[in-house]
Amino acid sequence: MNNSDMEKIMAMLSKMDKKDLEAGIAKANAILNSKDKNAIVNEIKKKF
Repeated sequence: MNNSDMEKIMAMLSKMDKKDLEAGIAKANAILNSKDKNAIVNEIKKKF
């Protein structure tokens, strides 16, 4: 990950409210603990 990617992530996080941030963390946690990571990632991509 380069500095540009990290800057984009930090900018996105700074615009999120607490509820959105907590939901994003919960999704990331689900992906990390899931046996079927690709299905979760594809579901998230559909929303964006």
